[in-house]
Amino acid sequence: MPYELNSKLSKLTPYDPITGTYRIRLDANESFFNIDKKVKNKIISEISSVDFNRYPDPYAVDTIKAFSDYYGISPEFVTSGNGSDELISIISSCFLEKGDKIVTLKPDFSMYAFYGSLYENDVLTYHKNEDLSVDIDKLIKFVNENNAKALIFSNPCNPTSLGIAKDDVIKLIKGTDALIILDEAYMDFWSESILDRVSEFDNLIILRTCSKAVGMASIRLGFAIAGIKITNALRAAKSPYNCDAFSQLIGRIIFSEKEILRNNLAEIIKSRDYLYSETARLSKQYSSLGYVYPTVTNFVFIKSDNSKLIFDELLKRSIAIRYMGEYIRITAGNEEENRKVISALEEIIKNIE
Repeated sequence: MPYELNSKLSKLTPYDPITGTYRIRLDANESFFNIDKKVKNKIISEISSVDFNRYPDPYAVDTIKAFSDYYGISPEFVTSGNGSDELISIISSCFLEKGDKIVTLKPDFSMYAFYGSLYENDVLTYHKNEDLSVDIDKLIKFVNENNAKALIFSNPCNPTSLGIAKDDVIKLIKGTDALIILDEAYMDFWSESILDRVSEFDNLIILRTCSKAVGMASIRLGFAIAGIKITNALRAAKSPYNCDAFSQLIGRIIFSEKEILRNNLAEIIKSRDYLYSETARLSKQYSSLGYVYPTVTNFVFIKSDNSKLIFDELLKRSIAIRYMGEYIRITAGNEEENRKVISALEEIIKNIE
């Protein structure tokens, strides 16, 4: 008798990002800054000191210290992960048990519901308002009335580009006993983080990543920040050597380069503002583009009746963006990339009209 996959695995399909080579890649919300040459040389030099035959530091002490110093928090509250995805997986599988209810928002990052379903949590969906905002009082009521054990969401939100103010986030945390998993992957681009208040709450985990503002998507390094009780549990539940020596080394060096990171961040925000202002201008000038949402991230989010046509036409011009049904998402690129995508967009929507 042939081996049969169980039902939860047989229904899965692999994550399907855009593949291929394109002149301009604005589809994955990556930083347009590659690593600084001086920093690259420092990394190359220090790699020679790695003992390849030894396991890496199981607690990534030096990397966490550099991360904590950059953000002005205590290392005792920080756990490192093989990207935020590993940390989300650990939380879904270990902090929740089979059948426990976890609330996700819609629209939001799709992997939250994916991991919840994979670990047999009961995934409940709270639908955002028509304008993609979140009514905090209604969300608190939804979580409590459903006796949810956890709520996970991104702030600022991927893909909507919108954010929830810190006072509302704190109101949410205080309004329920559920575990709040707050993904601040895009918070570097905004000023409403509650990272400095994490130790005040016993039901909060904040996630941070190196893949966006830090510009280190290739190394797969993420962090969970929480109070002592949750941090101790996370460190016990994770794999013993979950972050390899090279990711730890690179992360430690990158976070020590504060001036470079902050200068790059300022340039990304400047690029984001330009991309938003130009797409908003096109939206006012050409109704066929659709509605451009305000943004506090490193991308713009557009609702358009012509989303598929725009996506396909940009691909023909070797420009990759993210197609999401009736929406498109465009990452802020460097100055030249932004100019070219705006020029191509205007050409495409002129032809539509």
